[in-house]
Order: sequence, then structure tokens, then C-alpha cells
Amino acid sequence: MAAEAEAVTEVEEEQVVNPWEVSAGKGGIDYDKLVDQFGCQRLDDALVARVARLTARPPHRFLRRGLFFAHRDLNEILDLYEKGEKFYLYTGRGPSSEALHLGHLIPFMFTKYLQDAFKVPLVIQLTDDEKFLWKNLTVEETKRLARENAKDIIACGFDVERTFIFSDFNYVGGAFYENMVKVARCVTYNKVVGIFGFTPEDHIGKVSFPPVQAVPSFPSSFPHLFSGNDQLRCLIPCAIDQDPYFRMTRDVAPRIGYQKPSLIESRFFPALQGENTKMSASDPNSAIYVTDSAKEIKTKVNKYAFSGGRDSIELHRKLGANLDVDVPIKYLNFFLEDDNELEHIKKEYKEGRMLTGEVKQRLVAVLSELVARHQRARAQVTEEMVDVFMAARPLPNMFG
Repeated sequence: MAAEAEAVTEVEEEQVVNPWEVSAGKGGIDYDKLVDQFGCQRLDDALVARVARLTARPPHRFLRRGLFFAHRDLNEILDLYEKGEKFYLYTGRGPSSEALHLGHLIPFMFTKYLQDAFKVPLVIQLTDDEKFLWKNLTVEETKRLARENAKDIIACGFDVERTFIFSDFNYVGGAFYENMVKVARCVTYNKVVGIFGFTPEDHIGKVSFPPVQAVPSFPSSFPHLFSGNDQLRCLIPCAIDQDPYFRMTRDVAPRIGYQKPSLIESRFFPALQGENTKMSASDPNSAIYVTDSAKEIKTKVNKYAFSGGRDSIELHRKLGANLDVDVPIKYLNFFLEDDNELEHIKKEYKEGRMLTGEVKQRLVAVLSELVARHQRARAQVTEEMVDVFMAARPLPNMFG
């Protein structure tokens, strides 16, 4: 029985990362192990420097701090760009909640930087069908949430002349559906079970969904945008839990005459309670939402943000903070723009000269400003603007 108990403990602590579940043992996600397991590549300093050189602008803080840390064939995209060839961006959102939290904003903030830096078109998929299949939501509700989420996405500042936002329920058909069935015919049931971990109890809607997320990485899925340009390359910024979809896509692409998409992948954004807990829509205190007031942000950070500080001021002055587990530091790493200030805070906090309360106070100021700015931008987004972004129209300044 003891041996069985040990085996259970081992299984419980094994990390699981897929598009619907992220869990890890006590040490949090082992990203080195994940890179090896998925077979992607580390994003090194040389690649970051190359992006900066090609775009003639400083790399985004997510890049220079290793928050986007892995990739698949990013170097090939940069080779093409250096030769004067273009590419397009593809990212997405599963609309399962009315309001986004800060973790949801990460890929969109980074994608906006990429769109601005490379001056390329972007398609954004709202997988309302996926959320109907996985969540206890009606079709009508997922379609409504898709529009509400689109407003938050538009508020990130995307260029309307280079951006097409679509919901699957409204757009799937025609050339897009043709590509879906081409992908579906190339992927066996055993293969999809191996990639995604489906079980015999899962309904067939789940098993049939992966091609829907695969085919926006093929330009022929958007004839109103890329007609006659079926070999245009695609770059997908996403969190690394989405990698299984695109491992499948990259395996299939050459077999149906298309280019493999490239990826640039991020770490996970931690819950307020720390790396080992999950941000949950059922627990509003696990995350900062873009609808939170300055007062709510202050309360959440002060009350729930897991601290690496010591139990007493005396002990803290003596030992300093454990930055590896400190959530306020992790959040500042994502959202404080000034590298010098961030390094100063880390040094002072680690050596015990700065206290947890002071670090949290700075974080509250940074997040309050970010959320207030987002709320102002979202208030300017009208239903008519959503209609324009979601209209299947040519983009007049696509590569301008």
C-alpha cells in the first residue's frame, strides 16, 4: 500500500499542460521540461536582438525579460522578413467570461507590439464554438461573450486597417471549412487522442474541434484577405498551453500543400495566490480583472497576492525576500516598463531593505494605471466599431 501511495503522489505532482488544463507540482511549471516535452525551441538573446534590429525599435518587455520564451521557426519568419517578404499574425481568445483578467490581455498586448513593429495583418479567432463544446453555455451566450470580448481586444489598440476579428459561429464555411476537412482527413483518432488526451467519455464535438483552431494559420482560409497568396507565412503568438493545436497543424500543413505556421510562446501568468494555484472565473479574488476598480485592485493585491517576504520585519531585514515565489514581483515583471526600476526593486527587496508592503504599493499603482487606461479605451469602443473589425472585408493598408 505504501508503494501505491507513493505512486499516486508522483502522478499528482506530474505537470499537465494542454489547452484545457494547466497544473504542476509544488515547484510550479518546469518550463525547461515543457520545451523538451513539446519539442519547441528556446527563444535566446540572439533572436531577441535580431527582432530589435529588424524592427528598429526596442524589444517588448515580454521579450527582453523572457516572458515569451519559446518558439517554433521564428528564425524562418525573420529570414523572410529580412528579404522583404511579409507574413501575417494569428492569435485568439475563447470567450467564456464577460470580463477578461490581466492574464488574458498578455497575448493581445504582445500581438499589438508585433503588428506595430512589423506592420503586418492580423487575424483574431474567437472560439465561441469551443466554449459551447467545453463549457455549460448556450450558443447564444457564447456568441454574446465573443462580442463583449472583442471590445476588450479592440481596446488594446489594434489597427483596424490591418486587423480582422472573427467568431467561429459567424465565419466558418466556404474556404475555411474546406481547409478544416482537409486537416481532419489527415489526423487519425489515435493521433488526436495522443496529442490532446481525449477519452472515450468525451463527446465527438471535442474530438472534431482541433481543425477549427488549426486552419486560421493557412492564408487560404481568408480569401477576402489573402486571395492568390496561399503560401504566405503565419506567426502565432500564444501561451504555451496552445502548442498541441499547432504541433498537429505543423504536422499536417505540408501534406495539404501549405506552409507550417511559426509560433512564439509565453509563460503562464500566475494567479494572485501563486504559481501552484489557477486563476479561476469562479474565484474573482484569484485574478485582477479589467473591470476592477482601483479600490478592488488595492484590496486584492494587499490581501491575496502571495508574498515572498518573511514572517517578521526583523527576519525580513536579515534574510530578504524569496523572489522566486513572490507574486507582486512576478506581476511587476510583466507590467512595469522601466527595467532599471524593476531591477532596483528586486535588489532592495531581495536584500531586505524594501518590505512587502512597499512592493505591493508600487504594484497597485502600476496595475491601477494599466486597468484605468484599458477601461477608458474600452469605453470608446462602439458596436459599430466591433462590426467593422468583424466584417469580412479587404484590409486597405494590410502591409502598409
